[in-house]
Amino acid sequence: MKKVRIYILASLMTAGLSSCDLFSDFGDINDNPAATTTPIPAALMTNVQAGLGGYAYMITPGYFCQYFAESQYSSASLYATPQSDFTGTYSGSLYDLQNIINMDDSKSMSAVATILQQYIFWTITDRWGDVPYSEALQGASYARPKYDTQEEIYKGMIAKLKEANAMFDGSLIRGDLIYNGDAAKWKKAANTMRMLMALQLSNRYPNSGDYAATEFNAALNDPAGIITTNADNFQLTYPGGNFPSPYWSIYNGRRDVGESDTMTELMKSLGDGRQEAYGGVTDEYGIPNTSVSSNVGLPYGVARATAEAFTSSNPGWARVLRGDLRQSNSTVFIITASQAFLARAEAANLGWTNDNLNTVYRTGIQLNFEQWGLNTPANAYFNQATVVLAEAGAAANKKNIAIQRYIASYPDGLQGWNIWRKTGFPQLTPAKDATNASKQIPHRYLYGAGEYTSNKESVEAAVARVGGSYDQDAKVWWE
Repeated sequence: MKKVRIYILASLMTAGLSSCDLFSDFGDINDNPAATTTPIPAALMTNVQAGLGGYAYMITPGYFCQYFAESQYSSASLYATPQSDFTGTYSGSLYDLQNIINMDDSKSMSAVATILQQYIFWTITDRWGDVPYSEALQGASYARPKYDTQEEIYKGMIAKLKEANAMFDGSLIRGDLIYNGDAAKWKKAANTMRMLMALQLSNRYPNSGDYAATEFNAALNDPAGIITTNADNFQLTYPGGNFPSPYWSIYNGRRDVGESDTMTELMKSLGDGRQEAYGGVTDEYGIPNTSVSSNVGLPYGVARATAEAFTSSNPGWARVLRGDLRQSNSTVFIITASQAFLARAEAANLGWTNDNLNTVYRTGIQLNFEQWGLNTPANAYFNQATVVLAEAGAAANKKNIAIQRYIASYPDGLQGWNIWRKTGFPQLTPAKDATNASKQIPHRYLYGAGEYTSNKESVEAAVARVGGSYDQDAKVWWE
């Protein structure tokens, strides 16, 4: 019943039941006058933001979309059952943000907390599908919250982001590691999230007059604007030391993951200069070489013996990112101008907007090169058959835009997995040595075993909605 206690604890604390008259007769003789009994909003904000990098750099989804390959412990990339628990996120970051909202110390603080909540909920629903949303974090009466459908969650997140932008009132935003209290940039980030969320629904709402296109345009044309330059990127620069970037931590005493040969071969086929940043050589002890790149990808989806034989024969195999881009004080990119422009290109190709298709597409690619400190590619790059776009709606455009979105989202494994699941591009070959029954790339995480005892009715209702066989091959709703 551990997870029931987690839900109840989070609910009671969210409801503000931090003290009780039942114990008042004992007086304050044992009180610690130096103890903090009331949450500090700025500290909660900083704590949550410090953990955001982990959401934008998920390794398992990175295996599924073939950004990464395993060099030793080849189980996740061979599709071992991705059964995992999400309750810790509810009782951790989501609960901290709810505390900020409930305390209502500042309308602008509550607005930022609401925006961050939607980002985290977004990463949860895209992995599991239906999850607690509307009844989550709402008090003791919802200790076993229902699982909202993914459609309800997406519409709820988009609505909440709009509400959040209307909440900013000029009050201070404290503890902000991302935009240093700049409300205008937070509004742009929220609007960009709305655009990306709406675009993710294009298979369900494909037409220009449908919900997704309407919400995409509402965000794109919002007076507060969207992210259009790298200076406005939703990103987090870590201080290093005791607070290292997750880009650094992956090789801190480890060497069991690298850039996959799927990714390096794609980049070679395009002559794509971003490979200079995307793969780096590291010595055998894992110490970053700050200047040397590598395009020797790890074989994807092979058993451990095969992977280890390769790494022994190819000591220059590509680690994830060049060494100087994954220092302890490196920046983790969460949502970028490049992603925003390439999303606009996809929307323009669908006929949703009046954007000039080629302009927003090329701008998105150029901004991604700039983001990594690289020179803009020559015209020859854009004129390749596998890059160039025809008139809006042309059959090849869907593939070319999706591949550029996929490349520009690296190394955010969840975004890469999302793009592949929605579009089918790039075309990925499942792991050669896959261990799952179907031998196919997973499409979802499975609910943790504890949910079936702690929140049985809700989880079983969610499983029933999937229909057919509930397993890692079952597609999420927006696919």
